[in-house]
Amino acid sequence: MSKLLIIDDEEGIRKVLSLSLASDGYEVLAAATGEEGIEIFKKESPSIILTDIKMPGMDGIEVLKQIKELNPDAEVIMITGHGDMDSAIESLKLDASDFLNKPIRDEALSVALKRAEQRIAIRKKLKSYTDDLENMVRIATEEVKRRSEFQNKLITSSNDAVVATDEKGDIVIYNKGAEGIFGYTRSEVIRKMNIDELYPQTIVTEFRSGLEERGDVDLSQWKEIAIVTKDGDNVPTRFSGFILYGEDEVVGSVGFFQDLREIKRLQEELITSERLAATGQTVAGLAHYIKNILNGLKGGTYVLNVAFDKNNTDKIKNGWTMIERNVGKISDLVLDLLTYSKERKPERENCFPNEIVEEVSDLMQSKARENNIEIERDLDPSIGEVYIDQKAVHRSLLNLISNAIDACIFDTTPKKHWQIKVTTAVEENYIIRFEVADNGMGMDEETKEKIFSSLFSTKGERGTGLGLLVTEKIIKENGGKINVASEPGNGTTFTIYLPYQEVVKAVGSKQ
Repeated sequence: MSKLLIIDDEEGIRKVLSLSLASDGYEVLAAATGEEGIEIFKKESPSIILTDIKMPGMDGIEVLKQIKELNPDAEVIMITGHGDMDSAIESLKLDASDFLNKPIRDEALSVALKRAEQRIAIRKKLKSYTDDLENMVRIATEEVKRRSEFQNKLITSSNDAVVATDEKGDIVIYNKGAEGIFGYTRSEVIRKMNIDELYPQTIVTEFRSGLEERGDVDLSQWKEIAIVTKDGDNVPTRFSGFILYGEDEVVGSVGFFQDLREIKRLQEELITSERLAATGQTVAGLAHYIKNILNGLKGGTYVLNVAFDKNNTDKIKNGWTMIERNVGKISDLVLDLLTYSKERKPERENCFPNEIVEEVSDLMQSKARENNIEIERDLDPSIGEVYIDQKAVHRSLLNLISNAIDACIFDTTPKKHWQIKVTTAVEENYIIRFEVADNGMGMDEETKEKIFSSLFSTKGERGTGLGLLVTEKIIKENGGKINVASEPGNGTTFTIYLPYQEVVKAVGSKQ
């Protein structure tokens, strides 16, 4: 019976999981805190641990680190809630076996436990195989045959790829797991291909260095590497290897490759589910904002009806202005929701970034002047035509300048000359910096930490909390990043760093 430890601060979850897993044949241990879980682990040495990421005191990430220090072979499955995507991905980097979203589904739990058990079994098999392989050349002919048959069974049963070479780098062992990853059959590879033809160049250099005895080479640390298959596809894998020695002489090498396609797929599913969950929460939290828009539309309609009855032209204009303003709010809201809920591929084209800044600044100039706010521009003249996502730049700057205007409007400092400065500059490594700085109300540290969170708005019911979420998403989709600096009463500066390329010439155009 396998020992399994559950660490969760919620008693209900511990009880439900304990009963379910006990009925499946596990010897279940439970702990309410990370500290208690570590003590139980030291005493009982369970092979599989399920731990919540978010817990008071010692959190799940720290639990994972300490367990891996005590026993690197222990399999730790992380339990995450919505919003814990970054922590879940960090746990995978720390060699967590898997992660599960709350509420935990029986199917997902069963798959995660099966995968953890397979990893434990495969690790034992691979360790046994590696130890045996290093001794093969020193064993008598009959012993070699006997051990070779045994090892071939181990290799064949492995879900991971196992590739071994002789001292020249020619491939002598190539299992079914390798066929699944590399796409070549055993008959195409064994004694017909070497590591130069099969492995990515990044690890070929290291293997060759070890095989040709040009110094100590340590390939034992697991690392991610992309494999190019026979059909030209890229397969993400986790790789570890060894140079094999016999009586101080290099006799070959072995490489182990774990297929990460399923893990990557789960990561993408997690990202998608997080976005959908955030969208659902956002829709639920938009009730007050939509209600304000409806009240604005009703108010405009009422003013129009009264104005029509009295044939009052001025009131007709006022009513229509109210309706137009609230229709614009609805349009912006729908656009934000669509942008945030869907994946978007960058639409790069030849354009002039400084012209985009000029256009957005002109669009916001009217609102700025109405509120006695000056928009200043400091544009780098060396930025000419480049290949970049024009729509992404336009939308992001529009959001940031609009927020900067609101920050000045909401600033209650008397007799203040409010200013917004929009700056562009070229950075190293083909990066353009866009900066929007205001001297408005500013933000404290707590507010800065929340501004990129779903539904958080510094404008109260006047904002949706989607603007900066959408801006951050657009920038990240384009391989860029966004930073913020702010002080209460002294204003805020948002800085966007976006990669660009040289202008792409149309086919047939003159150079």
